[in-house]
Amino acid sequence: MNAKILLISAIATGMFAAPAIANDTNRAAVTGAAGGAVTGAIIGGPVGAAVGGAVGLVAGAVIAPPPQQVITYVRQQPVPTDTVAIQQPIAVGRPLPREIVLTPIPENPAYAYAVVNHQRVIVDPKTYTVVQVVQ
Repeated sequence: MNAKILLISAIATGMFAAPAIANDTNRAAVTGAAGGAVTGAIIGGPVGAAVGGAVGLVAGAVIAPPPQQVITYVRQQPVPTDTVAIQQPIAVGRPLPREIVLTPIPENPAYAYAVVNHQRVIVDPKTYTVVQVVQ
């Protein structure tokens, strides 16, 4: 019985996730949701699959790396002489303080960047969460 429920849950997740996979920005979120659902199902059955899918969706969305064109654009921008310094460490998945001025990326408004502690960082402008530190 549990195997049937798990199989039906997996099929339903695949049916609803398929349209989202077509968009690159959603790929990590879908992968996170699917991985979370499978892990949750192993641990807690169908209820665990639902909870794990939701948790995986959030985690997958945070970790999604920006497209290469965004990284290239940020690398090509000049570094300002007056960079911002903050006390907290800069790490992927952590938010920057809201006082930091972000520069939008014209080709992809889903991302912005800033130079903080002499490091170029790509940020989700809605949440100020660091998506990537550009080396």
